[in-house]
Formats: sequence, C-alpha cells, structure tokens
Amino acid sequence: MKRALTALLLVLGCAGLAFSAGGVKKKKVLEQDYGNVILDLNSNKSGVNPVLFEHWVHRKHFTCRVCHVDIGFAMKANEGGIRAVDNMKGFYCGACHNGKSTFKNGEKLFAACSDKFTKEDQKRCLRCHSQEKSAKEMELKRELRDKAFRDFADQMPKERGGNGINWEQAENTGLIQLIDYIEGLSTKRPPMANQKDFSIGAKVEGVPEIIFSHKKHTVWNGCEVCHPDIFVGVKRGSEKYSMIDIFAGKYCGACHDKVAFPQKDCRRCHTKQVQ
Repeated sequence: MKRALTALLLVLGCAGLAFSAGGVKKKKVLEQDYGNVILDLNSNKSGVNPVLFEHWVHRKHFTCRVCHVDIGFAMKANEGGIRAVDNMKGFYCGACHNGKSTFKNGEKLFAACSDKFTKEDQKRCLRCHSQEKSAKEMELKRELRDKAFRDFADQMPKERGGNGINWEQAENTGLIQLIDYIEGLSTKRPPMANQKDFSIGAKVEGVPEIIFSHKKHTVWNGCEVCHPDIFVGVKRGSEKYSMIDIFAGKYCGACHDKVAFPQKDCRRCHTKQVQ
C-alpha cells in the first residue's frame, strides 16, 4: 500500500510538471467555468462581443457525438471557422437554433443569427455573444450565469474535480436523459456490441492499472468522436501512450481537462488494484 501511494504521488508530481512545463502556474478553474469556451474567430472583426459557450448547458441534454459528429463542431475552439452566415444557412449552431426546432417541452429554440434584426433583437444576440469586453459588465452577467449553473449542479451527483458534477452517474441514474439523434441531422446507426472493459498497464511500478470502459465512452461519444481522429489505432496495444502526451492534450487529453473530468483525478482511471 505504501509503495502504491508513493508511486501515485510520483505520478501527481509528473502531472504538476506537465502542467507547469511552460513556466506558468495554472490557476484553478471555477466549477461554473469548467468547460467554457470563448469563440472569437470572427466576432471582434465584426464589431460584436465574442461568444461564451458553456458546455454544461448543452451537455445536460445532448451527447458529445451529436454536436461533434452529426453537426460537425471542431474539437478545438475556433478551428471550425464558424460564421454568422453559416448559422443562418442551418449549419453549426443554426442546425438547432433556427427559431423553428422545438425542444423536449415543445418550446421553440431561439434563432442563432439573422441578417435582419431590430434593437430588440440585440438581447437575443447577447445570449450567445455574452463575453463582455469590460470586467465590470462581465461581473454583472456572472451572477446570473453562476446562479443558473448552481441551480442545476445542486440537483446532480457530486464529483471531486472539473465542474463538480458526476455526469456519468447522472446519466446512469436517469437524472439527465441524453439526446443522441436529431431528425434531419443524424444518421441512424445499427447498434454495435461494446468491447469488454480492459486494463492498460501503468509504466510506474506500484501505480494501479487503468481500467478503460468502451461502454462508458460510447454513451457520450459513439465510436466516431474518438476514432480515428483522436485514437488512430483500433487494435488494443497497437498504440503507446504517455502521461506527457496526455497532459499535452493528446489522446485522453483531447477531452479530459477541457470538458470531461480532469486528469489530476488519478483514481478515476487508475482503478485496478496493484497485486
């Protein structure tokens, strides 16, 4: 037990080195801000505020696969080249936010963008273009955003890191019911049998092995989010992974530390007891 704990502390130390490799100490992200993305490829150029995208708002309703495969959002911010004209044509945000699509309760989703709008429509624009340039203005909006997050998070099972929500447990217990198919956008796929959970050996002696579950990941990602863009090899053991690569945003790091639970929570993955 002592040896395992020592090895785990060593891994945590390596994680700290990976995070501070650039010589900059990273500030802990607040729970309500974890997973938030600033989209500013064209906003400032067009004279409007950047878009503040809150993953948790969409994650409580949709699988990752719907947005990143069926709709086609890039996995990294500002890499997709999203423009207002694309939204108006029904792409990206406009695939759902078109003023016509309805949600679970029958309520229509607001339209994302329009080339014709009045002063009153500005409130609708600011629902997405909400990253104010002034710190004072942002602080006023933060109170409303934080309350909305807390009202939701207080009803969810708790997690040690990230935004404090155990999304996997919330989905397992039915507290959230994920939409994985959007009529007119998604392709109906025949169900596939998941591989059984398998272990991935740790490179540091005494550290518990990783138990990887395809079943847990396919609920949210299907197969397409991970293969082949993130994990090229589909045969077990054909790819070699290192924590340095993962902390640099490769492999598991493409999602974990950004939206999925942070990698510093070692016990979430390293779960197989040392013999």
